[in-house]
Amino acid sequence: MPGGRLTQQERQQIALGLADGLAYAEIARRLDRPTSTITREVMRNGGPTAYRADLAHRATEHRTHRRRQTTPRGPEAPPQAHGRDAEAVREYEETFTTLLMQQGLPKMMSRVLVCLYTTDAGSLTASELAQRLQVSPASISKAITLLESQGLIRRERDERRRERYLVDNDVFYQGMMAAARSNAQLAVTARQGVSLLGPDTPAATRLENIARFVDFVAESMTRAAEQARDILYTKPETPSGGTAEPLSDR
Repeated sequence: MPGGRLTQQERQQIALGLADGLAYAEIARRLDRPTSTITREVMRNGGPTAYRADLAHRATEHRTHRRRQTTPRGPEAPPQAHGRDAEAVREYEETFTTLLMQQGLPKMMSRVLVCLYTTDAGSLTASELAQRLQVSPASISKAITLLESQGLIRRERDERRRERYLVDNDVFYQGMMAAARSNAQLAVTARQGVSLLGPDTPAATRLENIARFVDFVAESMTRAAEQARDILYTKPETPSGGTAEPLSDR
């Protein structure tokens, strides 16, 4: 299986495959590349509907050039813990950031959030974030303020009285519950249209079907979130001579 960076010709084949409606796995098979490579390439360059081979190629060259320029300026990057592949981690962070951006989160907020999610400690100071992301403290401060306002991160002081920013395990649970409430409200609004348009009309039938669908989805999301909430608090297994079960601090 070939390694290295994607060529411009490969990117053109990816664009053609997307235009033909091919799945990432099929495009990867045709190029003899891992599916993750194709997924990461598309997601970081506009997604399946906006991907363009020429723009993607120029963007990759620009990122490579920028990294070469910025690397000598700062201190040498610390080695990755647990024997991780630094390049693979960086590419994963880019993919994760792009996904959050496609869900509506601004770029710097996405970068900060991904940095916190992929840090073993789960918390960093503003200066640590600025160093890791190679951006100004002002950019970090603005992103943190916005993330806090949305309840996506919180701050606390460590033993040295420094402010540290961390992600709460409950964020995904709260997000799913908010989505369930939004779906429930959609069902209520749809049923208002049913009574307004007349229960025996095609439009009213359509709205009632929508209401029933989102009702079911909202109930399923709420039930699943409640049942799975403890998963967010599962701790790593600790070998103790036998088979250790995952623990929860809840």
